[in-house]
Amino acid sequence: MGDTRCLTYAEAIGEALVQAMEANPKVLLMGEGVDDPKGTFGTTLPAFRKFGPARVFDTPLSEQAITGIGVGAALMGVPCVQVHLRSEFLLLAMDQVVNHAAKWRYMTAGKFSVPLTIRCIVGRGWGQAAQHSQSFHGMLASVPGLKVILPTTPYDAKGMMLEAVRDPNPVIVIEHRWLHGKKGEVPAEPYYVPLDQARVARVGADITCVAVSLQTLDALAAAEILAGEGIEMEVVDLRSALPIDRATILRSIRKTGRLLVTDIAHKTMGISAEIAAFVVEEAWSSLRAHVARVALPDAPTPCAAPL
Repeated sequence: MGDTRCLTYAEAIGEALVQAMEANPKVLLMGEGVDDPKGTFGTTLPAFRKFGPARVFDTPLSEQAITGIGVGAALMGVPCVQVHLRSEFLLLAMDQVVNHAAKWRYMTAGKFSVPLTIRCIVGRGWGQAAQHSQSFHGMLASVPGLKVILPTTPYDAKGMMLEAVRDPNPVIVIEHRWLHGKKGEVPAEPYYVPLDQARVARVGADITCVAVSLQTLDALAAAEILAGEGIEMEVVDLRSALPIDRATILRSIRKTGRLLVTDIAHKTMGISAEIAAFVVEEAWSSLRAHVARVALPDAPTPCAAPL
C-alpha cells in the first residue's frame, strides 16, 4: 500500500482528518478546543494549521447547540466532524444524536442523509473520577441508524476515520485516551477500513477472546502468556459496536468452542452481554464451555488513585 511510517494513534487521526478535508472541501471540523495549543491531544492541530479557522473552529460550551448545528449542516450537504473531549459531554446532546441524526435517513426514505462524525474520548486516569471515566458505546449501539466504532491500532484509527467522514450516516468514534500514544505502521496515502468488520488480531484454536478497544492489547498480552502454557487464544478485535460483525465472531467460536468477551465499559447491559447473547442464540451447539466476560465493575470510578 505504498510508503508506511511509524505513527502514534493520535498522529494517525490527525493525518486522517487532513486527508478527509483535502478530499472533500466541504468538510468542517469543530469542537471545544480544536484550535487551542493542545488541539484535542494533538489530533486537530494539523488540520487547523492547514485549513485555518474557516474550516477548523472552536465552539461555544454548549454540546446541544453544536451537535444541532452539526446535524443541520450535514442535512444540507456539509459533512462535519465534531469533537467531544470526554464521552460524558455527548450525553448533553442525546436528543440531537438519537432523535435526529440517527433518524433522518429513515424518516425521509433515504432522501436526506446525515454525514456527521462525532469523536468521543474515553478512558480513566489522573483523577478524572466518576463523571469523566465512562464509555457509552453499549448505550449508543442500541440506537438504530448510528454506527459506533472503536479503532484499536493506529492503522485502523486512520483508515476508519477516513471511512467515517465519507460515510453518509452518523458515525460515533470512541477513542481510548490510553491508545493515543501507541505506535504502529500507517500508510502515507489515504486508505479506507470498513466500519462493519472485526479484525482477527491473533489466530488460535483453543478459545476465542472478543476484545473491545484498549482491551485488545491486554488480550494479546494474555494470549502470549497462555501460549506458554500450550493454550492458543484467538483474539478478535471488535472494531465496531454497531454494526457488530457477527459472522467473524461466530466463525471463530465454531472453531474454538469457547468464548471470553472483554470490554472497556461496565459489564451489566454492556456490549459484552450482547455478544454473549447472540453467540448462545446462534452457536450454542458449538460451545464446549460457558461464556465468560471481563469488564469494569458496576460502580462509578473513584477519584482517589489508591481506589
